[in-house]
Amino acid sequence: MADKVLTCKDCGAKFTFTESEQAFYKEKGFENEPLRCPDCRKARKQQRNNRDNRGGGRGGFGGGNRRG
Repeated sequence: MADKVLTCKDCGAKFTFTESEQAFYKEKGFENEPLRCPDCRKARKQQRNNRDNRGGGRGGFGGGNRRG
């Protein structure tokens, strides 16, 4: 297994998917190669975390009008 050069789908930058990263993906059962470079993955993860931390409407028992 050799290093692979991939292109980020967000910014278009080239990044290396190393042998050790490929082994990790295989060990975890991931079938797809990463689509984003490390910087874009980090930014996307941060956006998701910020969105999720706002609360609002995701699961739980909050919201809605209570009649009783």
